Amino acid sequence: MHKEIKTFIYNIRYPILLLAIMWLVRLADSIWSLGFSVLGINPRVLTGLPGILTTPFIHGSWSHLASNSLPLFTLSTILVLFYKKVASQVFIFIILGSGILIWLFARPSYHIGASGLVYGLISFIFFTGLFKKNAKSVVLSLIVLTLYAGSVESLFPNVAKNISWESHLFGAIVGLVTAFVFRNVVEADEEQYHQPPSWANDNTEKQYFFSRDVFEKTKLQRYYEYLEAERQRMLQAAQNQNNTLPQ
Repeated sequence: MHKEIKTFIYNIRYPILLLAIMWLVRLADSIWSLGFSVLGINPRVLTGLPGILTTPFIHGSWSHLASNSLPLFTLSTILVLFYKKVASQVFIFIILGSGILIWLFARPSYHIGASGLVYGLISFIFFTGLFKKNAKSVVLSLIVLTLYAGSVESLFPNVAKNISWESHLFGAIVGLVTAFVFRNVVEADEEQYHQPPSWANDNTEKQYFFSRDVFEKTKLQRYYEYLEAERQRMLQAAQNQNNTLPQ
C-alpha cells in the first residue's frame, strides 16, 4: 500500500512542484511586497513579453491563487497520469500559445494568474475525448464537463473588470488546437483500442444458412431459374436414356 502511494506521488510530482512554486511566489510577494504583478503580460508592450512565461506563477491575492490551485492540480494530475506522452508538450503549448495571444489581443493591463493554463487544460481534456472517441478519453471528457461546465460564462467580457476573461478565452482556444494536434498520439493504455478484434484475421470459410444472393433476386426470377434447372435436368436424363438404348 505504501509503495502504491509513493508511486502515485512520484507520478504527480510535477503538478505538486507547479503548485509549490506558485504558493512560494505568492508567499514571497506577500511578505516582502515585491510587486510581482509587473511581471505579468502587458499586451503589445515589449517589456511585457517575458510575462508570457511568468504569468502562470503570479497571482494578485491569496484568494486568486486558491481559486486556481485546486482546478490546476486536478487537471494537471489528469494530464500527467492519462496523457503521459504529450503532457509536457501540452503544458508548453498552452502556456506559450495563450500567452502570445494575450500579448497580441488582450486589454492594455497586466494579466496575471494561471487561469489561462486552467482553461487550456479543461479545453484540451474535453476536446481530446471528442477527437479520440475511446472509452478512457470520453470518460475524462465527461468528468471535466461535469466539474467545470459553469466555467464557460467566464470566457466572455461579461465578468468583473479585474478578471482576465481574455486569458480564459485564449487558453480554451489553444487547448482546443492542442487537442487537435495530438489527437493521433496513442497512449500506452489506449493501444487496446487500436488493435483489431480477434475475429478480424479469421480466414476460415464461413457457412451461411441462406445462399449469399438470397435477397438479390425476386421470387419470380427464382421460379424461372427453377424451371430452367428442371428442363436441363430432364434433357440430361433423356440424353442419358438414349445413350443406354441398344444400337
